[in-house]
Amino acid sequence: MTQGERDRLVALKKAKKKLITQKEAAKELGVSERHVRRLLRQLKRRGDKAVVHALRGEGSNRKIEEVTRQKAIEMLSQDVYRGFGPTLASEYLAKKHDIEVSRETTRKWMVEAKLWRPRRQRVEKRHEWRPRRSRFGELVQWDTSTHDWLEGRGEPLRLIAMIDDATSQWLGRFVPSDSTAENMGVLELYLKKHGRPGAFYTDKAGLFQTAVKTKRGEQREGKDREQMPPTQIARALKELDILWIAAHSPQAKGRVERGFGTAQDRLVKGMRVAGVTTMKHANQYLVEEFAPWWNGTLTVQPANPDNAHRPLDKHHDLAAILSHMETRRVANDYTIQFESEVYQIASKDVRAGLRGGDVQVEKRRDESIAVRFGTRYLAVSRCELRPKQGKPKPAKKPQPVTTARKPSNWNKNFNLQKSVPLWKAANSSGVRRQELP
Repeated sequence: MTQGERDRLVALKKAKKKLITQKEAAKELGVSERHVRRLLRQLKRRGDKAVVHALRGEGSNRKIEEVTRQKAIEMLSQDVYRGFGPTLASEYLAKKHDIEVSRETTRKWMVEAKLWRPRRQRVEKRHEWRPRRSRFGELVQWDTSTHDWLEGRGEPLRLIAMIDDATSQWLGRFVPSDSTAENMGVLELYLKKHGRPGAFYTDKAGLFQTAVKTKRGEQREGKDREQMPPTQIARALKELDILWIAAHSPQAKGRVERGFGTAQDRLVKGMRVAGVTTMKHANQYLVEEFAPWWNGTLTVQPANPDNAHRPLDKHHDLAAILSHMETRRVANDYTIQFESEVYQIASKDVRAGLRGGDVQVEKRRDESIAVRFGTRYLAVSRCELRPKQGKPKPAKKPQPVTTARKPSNWNKNFNLQKSVPLWKAANSSGVRRQELP
């Protein structure tokens, strides 16, 4: 019994003993006189429990059956639902097992079954977020996440994602590597679906800018960095008239980073339940399940309903713009070399200024080769490389066969032990000894 209920009981007992009137008791309790009379009858029949609600301690009429609770706990205890939080667990209970319960009810069940540890609410200092852009397509954040997406069930995958800054509209694909070709493929998907955005916001990876090596202390001295040629993606964005903005830190592009955090939780668990083991199946799940859920649940309305995307013009040939492009010099025989292959330019396309001039060689995403001189494409054919003919090596002269020489016997009779001493030989020679002065 609470303190308030004890105070009400005291007032009712005063009214019962005629110490106060029923009108005064009703004023003190904040109820009508009729309700006071009703409480007095309950006090006579039930005693002090009259001030306590009769349903206290009883189960609710809308309480979920125990069988349903046990079934839900049994499902969530399976290994496939390992690590699921209450929100995601309640969604999968409704979607996969037809158990409609609220997130809070699921949380209580999971805490009781020790499947979830309640977290203490903390008040932390939050960084003030940058305001969203006002229009859809004004700024798109673009990044790649390396994670164990299949949890060891298949090949390593990378997730390339693009998220709109104004609305949080999301587009992504799983790729085997974070290469220029794979990023070009995701860029093509975005352009065909939405058009050309105003700007892309990325990190400073080598895919988007050419790294410059500077000596220590050059920037402190105020020296400007050397102008470097653009990367393939930077060139493509320039041809599409899309601005590229570099982020100075991961926190600067926090929207796409937080999106990866959500994907590494929900997407990984969803693919585990779906039994995804290949990149093809993963992208299918991404398109059919995860992306529709994201764009239907986590997106917001922009401040300005105007769409900032621009349509692709007729002169925007995506096959050429999104190709790997390099410059080559035309030889005197109207051939060019590219990737260890020689290509012959057709005679019908030969024109003034072509010999010795520069052409653009495009290796497109379908592995085909296109050669452009100015704005005109040239017909080329691959030439078979002839084997190199080196100078013949001179024949080796045969060396004459030599026989072993016999040992010489010139000192056969020479014996130092039997020879005459040197001083005797000198005396016998008749040479006189010179006297010292």
